[in-house]
Amino acid sequence: MAGDTNVRAGRCHCGAVRFRATLSDDLRSIRRCTCSYCRMRGAVVVMAEPGGIEILEGQDALTTYRFHTGSAQHFFCSRCGIYTHHQRRSDQNLYAVNVACLDGLSPFDFPEVPVVDGVNHTNDTGRPTRRAGTLRFIPSD
Repeated sequence: MAGDTNVRAGRCHCGAVRFRATLSDDLRSIRRCTCSYCRMRGAVVVMAEPGGIEILEGQDALTTYRFHTGSAQHFFCSRCGIYTHHQRRSDQNLYAVNVACLDGLSPFDFPEVPVVDGVNHTNDTGRPTRRAGTLRFIPSD
């Protein structure tokens, strides 16, 4: 839908993968995670609606990575290596999208990003997701 702020265009670094993401709560769902993979990857993500990722170009360039339980599926471009999105472990109908891949956005556009406790994942503990802290960006003068 034209003008809908919940629909965002995105791409990998080299442009081989292009996609459209329908976000569940625009940019209000922004977060980082403390699990081993997210910690190393360092991405800031927002949540997409169920079925909210449409690959427009480069489906053949996308590759995936799974670890631990194998239930989350992380997608990245096989040419430039950039992580674009992933299917979530806690709800496999939902996807998280790398903010840095969305056109016109940067992780540094957000002064504060909530960080969730992925080390103690809700699927492992049976408890609700816990907030581990806040990542802050303070620009230099």
